[in-house]
Amino acid sequence: MLPRAAADVAATLETVRPICDEVRDRGSAALLDFAERFDGVRPASIRVPAEVLDKALIDLDPAVRAALEEAARRARLVHAAQKHPDAVVEVSPGGTVTERWIPVRRVGLYVPGGVVAYPSSVVMNVVPAQVAGVSSIAVTSPPQRDNDGWPHPVVLAACALLGVDEVYAVGGAQAIAMFAHGTEDCAPADLVTGPGNVYVAAAKRLLKGIIGIDAEAGPTEIGILADATADPAHVAADLISQAEHDENASCLLVTDAPALVEQVQAEVERQRGVSLNQKQVDAALANQSAIVLVDDLAAGLTVVDEWAAEHLEILTADASALARRVRNAGAIFVGPYAPVSLGDYLAGSNHVLPTGGTARHTGGLSVHSFLRSVHVVEYDRAALAEVAGHIDALGGAENLLAHVNAVRVRVPKDQSPREDQN
Repeated sequence: MLPRAAADVAATLETVRPICDEVRDRGSAALLDFAERFDGVRPASIRVPAEVLDKALIDLDPAVRAALEEAARRARLVHAAQKHPDAVVEVSPGGTVTERWIPVRRVGLYVPGGVVAYPSSVVMNVVPAQVAGVSSIAVTSPPQRDNDGWPHPVVLAACALLGVDEVYAVGGAQAIAMFAHGTEDCAPADLVTGPGNVYVAAAKRLLKGIIGIDAEAGPTEIGILADATADPAHVAADLISQAEHDENASCLLVTDAPALVEQVQAEVERQRGVSLNQKQVDAALANQSAIVLVDDLAAGLTVVDEWAAEHLEILTADASALARRVRNAGAIFVGPYAPVSLGDYLAGSNHVLPTGGTARHTGGLSVHSFLRSVHVVEYDRAALAEVAGHIDALGGAENLLAHVNAVRVRVPKDQSPREDQN
């Protein structure tokens, strides 16, 4: 019964398939044609020239630069803590398994930019990739008619600030295809990450397997679990802040306080005009949003766990304890002074998060998104001989006698486990 916008990715697959095929077959020429068709501008080139990146950084508002630098600093602190050293486990004398964490070689990072510029998304994608040790990082963002066909200047400036010099003026499904197939201007990537519209999500689904993906991000959403101690002005402001992202955004308030319901509704009416995106706010609050009144906070926890919000705020008397009981959320914001807006920009956490209820099984973008766990197995002859009998049994049970033979040519049954075979 709870509202949630559903991006019909399956229905969009056939729309993006010919686009992706054209990029595969025609390369950069197709990308330029699609920019003219979908974005209303034809860039001078697919790759953004170095001088354009440099100028964007020079022209960047000092206050915005300082904010981006601080956001990146905090993000590096949080993401650096996610790295794990290689773990060596001695299974038996002479037998070890080492778990190595190896970064992907090359990533393509998608930064939205159709209606609103998102320099914060540059930080959220680039920083964990850099901390993970990815050696080749490329960013793409849609071309802008008001910027000579290049992506938004603040996005370009954020890339330059973080040391990313490979930036492309490509958006939509065609950008995912560019990273998957490669073109004469852009080498193929191993992984693509970053949020986008339904066409980006559909291209990710279509090309998954050719290229790794982080997730199929859908419309943004916020869940708030609140009791009578919550400030209705805070609650209303946070609901509106997510609603202004997208007319398909979902905003859910779950509370056991009937009086808070009326207070929040009044505050929403009072504050709704603060956004410049009034159309999105009104549509989101009217179509995919709700207030859920529950008997108690235990029932409220059940509701928010079932809904599995991208962003979940806990605004209750004992918020920290309650937050520890939450199982399903992309990110949890605890108490009156940790609004979702903080996480969007400066908390140090990552704002690329699972949507559409996928927080039940998927986490947000992190250093781990750019790493692969590889087991390195090292056994000496005695350690192999020690388990050879077990391999005889299991291989025989599965009728895979060549598996058994691959062990027995090394340690024949009639020889001692410690007998020197040299």
